[in-house]
Amino acid sequence: MDWRSAIKGFQAYLKLEKGLSDNSIEAYSRDIDKLQQYADTQTTKLNPEVVSLTDLRLFIAWVNELGMIASSQARILSGIKSFYKYLLVEDIIKNDPAELLESPKKQRKLPDTLSCDDVNRLISAIDLSRPDGARNKAIIEVLYSCGLRVSELTELKLSNLYLDIEFIKVVGKGSKERLVPMGGEAIKALKIWIEDVRVHVPIKRGEEDLVFLNRRGSRLSRVYIFMLIKQLAELAGIKKSISPHTLRHSFATHLVEGGADLRAVQEMLGHESITTTEIYTHLDREYLKETIISYHPRN
Repeated sequence: MDWRSAIKGFQAYLKLEKGLSDNSIEAYSRDIDKLQQYADTQTTKLNPEVVSLTDLRLFIAWVNELGMIASSQARILSGIKSFYKYLLVEDIIKNDPAELLESPKKQRKLPDTLSCDDVNRLISAIDLSRPDGARNKAIIEVLYSCGLRVSELTELKLSNLYLDIEFIKVVGKGSKERLVPMGGEAIKALKIWIEDVRVHVPIKRGEEDLVFLNRRGSRLSRVYIFMLIKQLAELAGIKKSISPHTLRHSFATHLVEGGADLRAVQEMLGHESITTTEIYTHLDREYLKETIISYHPRN
């Protein structure tokens, strides 16, 4: 069987048997196209049914040499495995050469973080004499104290603040709720904004329960928070390219470096899986003993 016929049959299989969308079928087809391109470069003719496990391993090495990242290689492998399962089902091949093919390990890179000194400089760059100064300080303190996503910050509600017991309720991805402890500096900044400044803002109808508002009484946009942090970083002389997510990463990194329990950090971040949180540390049970609040540098 030639490549063209095999790919055409594979596309029909994906559409009729698997019910995949046109976009998914096109993506799978591109993966097989790459395997065909590799096969065409070989001195010995490689049709789909004669490709061996060794050939596939050499193909992956070839893809790697092209500079393709591990996640892209893993996606191509997924397509190749599906292709050979199709050939097996159709009795075009007797053995699946892709069955024992291992995916390249995806490297989990630790995102850029700020040092404790960077965070202090960022906060010190806020002009508290401006009308929005108290609000902006509360924004940075809350992002860093609680490790919130930017959308979680802009949607934070007054009715979800439990400042008397130093907790806030956060609505995260998939509308999942979690309780996050809040440090003293953040509580102090939040109270100043809410009790001394926000009370004087004419609030737009329907926005009454939102914590953070602009001067017209409307919710803040995610873009505004990005721009605010970039502006403060420039004023503070921080050369790194940072975003609201940088504060979230810094929150997690500083806690883990201080000795906080990894599963506690996972809970605070709202990560579904502990493996997502493990990018912040090489897990060492000896040192992960204390609670999250005990180690936060601004408590």
